[in-house]
Amino acid sequence: MEQVLVVLTNVPDAELAKSLAHTLVERRLAACVNIMPAVQSIYRWQGAVEHASEVSLVIKSTQARYAELEAAIVAAHPYDVPEIIALPIAAGLPAYLNWIVAETGKELHV
Repeated sequence: MEQVLVVLTNVPDAELAKSLAHTLVERRLAACVNIMPAVQSIYRWQGAVEHASEVSLVIKSTQARYAELEAAIVAAHPYDVPEIIALPIAAGLPAYLNWIVAETGKELHV
């Protein structure tokens, strides 16, 4: 059974978020990308506490497409170390999970 994932990343602005989301879906690396605007991030970077306005992307994909998905995010991302976190989906509506797998290139039988 194909492992379905939710992948999270943040980008610095809405323009990049839309462009990246479109690229990921068009290339079938993601079935869907939700764009969550106006996120405020506070983090430690190179010894200092930083603040940034960012846009979050919630990406639905599969383990089979993860390496290509990660590479596409890194290639488009302006940060030295972008946040890219993949979380396995433990359960979900079978029809929705099948849709994710189908849209990223494979069939899932739940």
